[in-house]
Amino acid sequence: MLYRAESRGHANHGWLDSYHSFSFANYYDPEKMHFGALRVLNDDTVAPGMGFGAHPHDNMEIISIPLEGNLRHQDNMGHATVIRKGDVQAMSAGTGIRHSEYNESKENPVKFLQIWIIPDRRQVQPRYSQVTLNEKDRHNKLQQIVSPDGEEGPVRIYQDAWFHLGKFDGSVSFGYDLKKSGNGVYAFLLSGDAGIGGDQLHPRDAIGIWDSERIEFKAGLQGAEFLLIEVPKLA
Repeated sequence: MLYRAESRGHANHGWLDSYHSFSFANYYDPEKMHFGALRVLNDDTVAPGMGFGAHPHDNMEIISIPLEGNLRHQDNMGHATVIRKGDVQAMSAGTGIRHSEYNESKENPVKFLQIWIIPDRRQVQPRYSQVTLNEKDRHNKLQQIVSPDGEEGPVRIYQDAWFHLGKFDGSVSFGYDLKKSGNGVYAFLLSGDAGIGGDQLHPRDAIGIWDSERIEFKAGLQGAEFLLIEVPKLA
């Protein structure tokens, strides 16, 4: 199914400008509750010096991917750090965490993706991970950034889900082989243009695909930058 960027939910709170791919907060669409275990994909811009005060989560896998600027993080597990473009952060909320996120800059906005994955187990011990990736490793190929618990990978979550980032030059074709039979792929186009099957995607468009073992993509003339999220269906 194709999801156009303009069909997303939108909330502008002044300090926060947020686009919701799925139902979230005051945005509700019964047709957009989740894509398998993918529950939230928020495309957030936070004004200089502003942010999310301390708030709780439980029994959710929370992944943050900065796109521009620096995000200051603090939580009740003892972590106080800055997440920058090129970093990926994952938290397994499990039995419960509290954290805050603020734009470190007093002059420039910070832009990041906040993604929630429904876990495959509940009430686990909360945990935190953060890595800095080499962005050259996603040039004309897919760079794995998130993998299931028990696998080797930059950051791990409690779900049979894999995240990849890729940045492709103009007209480059590539394919993605699913890691687990029965899973689906949610492809979110960050920039550029691309073709997937008979569909053309433009910036912030997305497409959800089930019942395929391999998915073929082709970047547009100006290139394309993708986030691919492979997730299982919900029971």
